[in-house]
Amino acid sequence: MTVMKTSMRNFFAHKGRMALSAIAVLLSVAFVCGTLVFTDTMSTTFDKLFAATTSDVTVSAKGASDTGETTADNGKPPVMPASVLDEVRKAQGVKSAEGTVFSTSVTVVDGDKENLSPSSGAPTIVGSWNGNDARTMKITSGAAPKGADQIMVDADTADKHDLKLGDEIGVISAVGTHTAKISAIADFTVTNPGAAIFYLDTKTAQRTLVGESDVYTNVNVTAAGGVSDAQLKKNVTAELGGAFQVKTAKETADANQKDVAGFMNVMKYAMLGFAGIAFLVGIFLIINTFSMLVAQRTREIGLMRAIGSSRKQVNRSVLVEALLLGVVGSVLGVGAGVGLAIGLMKLMGQMGMELSTDDLTVAWTTPVVGLVLGVIVTVLAAYLPARRAGKISPMAALRDAGAPADAKAGWIRAALGTVLTGTGGFALYLASAADKAKEGSLWLGLGIVLSLIGFVVIGPLLAGAVVRVLGAVLLRMFGPVGRMAERNALRNPRRTGATGAALMIGLALVACLSVVGSSMVASATDQLDKTVGTDFIIQSDRSQLITPQAVQAVKSSPDLAHVTEYKSTQADFTTPDGKTLKDTAITAADPTYATDLSTETVAGKLPDAYKADSMSVHEKFAEDHGIRLGSKIKVAFKDGSAADLTVRAITSSDVVIDAGSMYTSIATLAKYVPADKMPLDSLVFASAKDGRQDAAYTSLKSALHDYPQYIVRDQTDYKDALKDQIGQLLNMIYGLLALAIIVAILGVVNTLALSVVERTREIGLMRAIGLSRRQLRRMIRMESVVIALFGALLGLGLGMGWGATAQQLLALEGMGVLDIPWPTIIGVFISSAFVGLFAALIPAFRAGRMNVLNAIATE
Repeated sequence: MTVMKTSMRNFFAHKGRMALSAIAVLLSVAFVCGTLVFTDTMSTTFDKLFAATTSDVTVSAKGASDTGETTADNGKPPVMPASVLDEVRKAQGVKSAEGTVFSTSVTVVDGDKENLSPSSGAPTIVGSWNGNDARTMKITSGAAPKGADQIMVDADTADKHDLKLGDEIGVISAVGTHTAKISAIADFTVTNPGAAIFYLDTKTAQRTLVGESDVYTNVNVTAAGGVSDAQLKKNVTAELGGAFQVKTAKETADANQKDVAGFMNVMKYAMLGFAGIAFLVGIFLIINTFSMLVAQRTREIGLMRAIGSSRKQVNRSVLVEALLLGVVGSVLGVGAGVGLAIGLMKLMGQMGMELSTDDLTVAWTTPVVGLVLGVIVTVLAAYLPARRAGKISPMAALRDAGAPADAKAGWIRAALGTVLTGTGGFALYLASAADKAKEGSLWLGLGIVLSLIGFVVIGPLLAGAVVRVLGAVLLRMFGPVGRMAERNALRNPRRTGATGAALMIGLALVACLSVVGSSMVASATDQLDKTVGTDFIIQSDRSQLITPQAVQAVKSSPDLAHVTEYKSTQADFTTPDGKTLKDTAITAADPTYATDLSTETVAGKLPDAYKADSMSVHEKFAEDHGIRLGSKIKVAFKDGSAADLTVRAITSSDVVIDAGSMYTSIATLAKYVPADKMPLDSLVFASAKDGRQDAAYTSLKSALHDYPQYIVRDQTDYKDALKDQIGQLLNMIYGLLALAIIVAILGVVNTLALSVVERTREIGLMRAIGLSRRQLRRMIRMESVVIALFGALLGLGLGMGWGATAQQLLALEGMGVLDIPWPTIIGVFISSAFVGLFAALIPAFRAGRMNVLNAIATE
């Protein structure tokens, strides 16, 4: 009981000093709980959606996906004959059955040819209005579509794009473009996560999406009373003879959820990983806080020991304080996590993915995980300071309180830090020297972990040298105030090292990712400059195939020298070594592609691969299957017949663009695949006539005005798009790392605040002999800046080393250009100085307000 009373008294006596550590715990726990609540809510939303929109049993064509994604290379959804509907109705236990048609490989535009697809990446779905959808959508204005000139739109899409009844919109599919006027607007009765949904009548949907009548993509089946879904599936399957895909509502919902779960798991574990980084940084803050509190209470703890307190009681007292801190911070963090999840939902709503707070899901495991994690991390972080507190002897009561006994790092720390850093450096060297990226990545991971721990351990030893250099460069110009700031930073190397290490972790990751991202862009740009000879690249950013009408529009441009079509398909390969490789990718292109992309060959010439019944393979494939020039490969094309193709070229595997591709000509593909089964183009390349590049660029954009799903890019545009994609990814990662950096800033604030309290008498004496308030504040600000810059130097240096090593592994995949983004590195370093200034504002203000006489009288 005495231990608890003492702990409670000390905790509330230093509640102001504990606040920043509690905020660090709060933020870390909030990030974990917010992530769990957010992803659980997304799962609940999709579960409800899939459960509500799925019929008891669904019949679809073989190979069709449950989400409606087109699996055929011709851009059309897989279909089955309308006669299937009659057969299904004959099955025992069927109450009703309805045929539907829908597709997600479509683009919908308004009257101004503006794309109506969601900006969030959610699908655009066009289908036939049916009874199953009527269960989840309620028509709020107008009437359901009847006839080819009518279409219905969901209310969310109508609101986003200011659509109203009577507005004309166009549906662009692989079949062509169909225009209709909005006849109705329907609202969802369940949460729509952001898809744009449009409905036609059944006959119009068949003609618009498939180009055929009397076909369906799905048959929705409802069970009669007392018939289970499993029994109904069995009956329908028996009636159809296994020729089609039959799934129960649960199987369809599970398959849909599995597709969504892949994305959500990546997001969930990525965010939890950054929360872990924030926890790691928070550990340094907590260790610093309790180390300084223990040091300031040395005399008090010595008195406790003198009147009979045991080491265990003192140790336990500090750990109980940590437990209280962990509980308070974690409880607040759980609540803040729910608020963070709601904030993320609102943010996703701004980006186009609608998530309703009605579906907010807080599983019982979420607060438990947050509380347990926060408390355990806090108590473990306080263990070392508590252990040192237990070692304080009764004689400490006779000494002045103040600087801790462990002001200088011992030789054990030096030896351990040197060994860890050296081992980590050697692992990074092995990674850079690896012959295979997979092998090297293991060494890279080990090297990052060991070098990071090594720098944390050896940080106090580095603090002396680095701070002196920074002081000589930045602080000496401020005279005695600058020298005092330098000496204050050097006074306790362990504290300076731990404070700088918290900032070091976040900035090391920033520097590493900056180097990797910049090197990827530079490598891809270098490859584009060296290999891409075409002037323009036409493609869809939503992975939609290019329709024949759009290709014809490109070819109609008068300023082009040639147009190259590029198709991707799959085939079963039988190689000379007797192996059969199922569903192997093969690219068919026009012969001009050999000049549009200068792919390096190790044997033969690439233009020869476009001769009749010829192909190319890449180097690794040739090595694995004993293929040489002149070898024959039996290629059984998807949706076509088999061909014996002769290998005329072997391309290098050491490329970035089209790495691992195997080529044949479109003429060869057309020889073995029927015209109605030919895959659509995934890309189209165009080269301008000499001196007509600008005119061709303008005419191409004009020609594709009616096809807004396709983007025309010249090489500069393509490089910018690549840079933007990587930049957006890095910005998102930087945003997540910002949490760790915020916690690190709190650490600097806490260290300075406690340092000011520790030096209260010293500050009073300096003020008494003439130091002005302004000089005092400047001294504390300079101390903060030099600590922040110390952490920045370590972090940026370490991160650039990690990034350079990672680039060596990327070089094995063809990305051979190392690019250090110096503007970013220098900008981060300068920003760290401002971080130090910001962190010192409150401690410096409080120090300047101290009463001089009271400060001198402080014990």
